[in-house]
Amino acid sequence: MAVISPTVTALNLHQYREQIERISKFADRIHIDLMDGIFAPTRSPGFKHTWWPKEILEQVDIHIMYENPLLAVEYLVGLRPQLIILHAEANHQEVSEALALIDAHRPIKRGLAILPETKPKDVAGWLKKCDHCLVFSGDLGHFGGRADMKQTEKISELLDINPNLEIGWDGGINDKNVTELIKAGVDVLNAGGFIQKSTNPANAYAILQQIASVHK
Repeated sequence: MAVISPTVTALNLHQYREQIERISKFADRIHIDLMDGIFAPTRSPGFKHTWWPKEILEQVDIHIMYENPLLAVEYLVGLRPQLIILHAEANHQEVSEALALIDAHRPIKRGLAILPETKPKDVAGWLKKCDHCLVFSGDLGHFGGRADMKQTEKISELLDINPNLEIGWDGGINDKNVTELIKAGVDVLNAGGFIQKSTNPANAYAILQQIASVHK
């Protein structure tokens, strides 16, 4: 069954705590966004402020939207998330070094995010070494954005490069497009605004979960 993973995209420590506490009450897996204000236009609290209630949440993915991600990865591997996702479009030397560092800290998994303009074939070398590829269709550093369904065309190419990739999606997920995304091959649906901006986040999550459960 595809996984619904609520997203934390916070611009300050108050928002971060609020969003973490909101979704940790019901989610099995969460997705934490970190932004540097350079690669992504917004800035989140620094990577040293990253935390989650480990007695509740064991499945945590960290999505690093940094131009230079290595220093953050050096710190974050010590927190033992299940997955760290880097951007293919960031500083290439640091991405390569960071992927090697994550590999040295197994069982943490290696993830690569690709923006709409990035072709899978152009980053095939990295993809062959990764466990997860995040197809990004949103608005860097913000909730919302539009689910550009044309980006699903990349999925078959990604799996041709590495059949073992877990496929994630980030951007514009709601109850109207979850079915189409799952049918296209998305394994992990990182839902931000649909859940975090809902008047009833637990119910919004349950709605997406129910839809996903139909496609086991």
